[in-house]
Amino acid sequence: MSEIIPVIAATGLFTPSESISNEELVESFNAYVAMFNAEHAAEIAAGTVAELAPSSVEFIERASGIKSRYVMSKASLLDPEVMVPRWGERSNDEISVMAEMGVRACQDALARAGRDAKDVDAVLCAASNMQRPYPAMAIEIQQALGIEGFGFDMNVACSSATFGIQTAADFIRAGNARSVLVVSPEICTGHNNMRNRDSHFIFGDVATAVLVEAKDMAPANHWEVVGTRLKTVFSNNIRNNFGFLNCANPESIGAPDKLFVQEGRKVFKEVVPMVGTMISEHADDLGFDPAGLRRLWLHQANQGMNRLIAQRVLGHEASEDESPTVLDTYGNTSSAGSIIAFHLNSEDLKGGDVGVICSFGAGYSAGTVFVRKAA
Repeated sequence: MSEIIPVIAATGLFTPSESISNEELVESFNAYVAMFNAEHAAEIAAGTVAELAPSSVEFIERASGIKSRYVMSKASLLDPEVMVPRWGERSNDEISVMAEMGVRACQDALARAGRDAKDVDAVLCAASNMQRPYPAMAIEIQQALGIEGFGFDMNVACSSATFGIQTAADFIRAGNARSVLVVSPEICTGHNNMRNRDSHFIFGDVATAVLVEAKDMAPANHWEVVGTRLKTVFSNNIRNNFGFLNCANPESIGAPDKLFVQEGRKVFKEVVPMVGTMISEHADDLGFDPAGLRRLWLHQANQGMNRLIAQRVLGHEASEDESPTVLDTYGNTSSAGSIIAFHLNSEDLKGGDVGVICSFGAGYSAGTVFVRKAA
């Protein structure tokens, strides 16, 4: 029996219609800071409450490289008295916000591949920021698209998409499926603390989809999955405690310690060498010269991290062509980031070119997917 080769047949992208610039974000945040400091003036003077510091466009861009981010709920995020996403509550008979985003991305991927939904066997919803525990968003997306087969959700934080791609590829190699959608709808703003100066600017909302199929049924313009590798190492340096089980007092849901928190400097110091080594060693094991990789589609979390990781792998400072950035306009979109980079920056490569899709984030988790453009 001949080996079944998995490929990326197509990718899809859903981008929200609204975007928040750094200037808008800083104006909102600083208005909140002024309100807080005025309200707590006596305690600040007495030394029992710490005075909040304002933010600036320069600080955000220097710290992250982010200039704007797409969001699903702009007005409420910029309201200094709200600063969380707000949209009308939907009934159980209506499609959920997260599933709706995922469906849009999946439809884009299917159209690009010239594939009908009835040809797909499975849907994996691989994302960091889940709207609910069950029923699975993957099953809701599956139903909305009219796909037979099965679906399930999986969460490995910012590496969810690459973990999903390996899972889909393994299904195909084993003969358990021939066409699998890996969809990553990320409503990151729903778990972000917009009142924290060090992180209020980081995240944006988006949805991506990756159609992984058996090579013999894929369109001619595809990417062969030549190797995947996953890695996890426990760390508390990126954490999100949001949820009922971690809230003894229901009023504490949404409190700062229940939202996204990270020790940014520790993450930078520990993740950069781990990921750089992982990519290089995986390339060596596959018989590729790391320095000869045509393109690196890295997780879009921090401009400085990507620059150093790419330099470790390639042996020189990477150009925008070698390691493209979408962070400046999309912000950190968690598991979707590296897929956006691939989706928007892969059409120009030639047959035989090899690149790597790489994610890294909370867990720590990291995933590498080496792909080769069909000749």
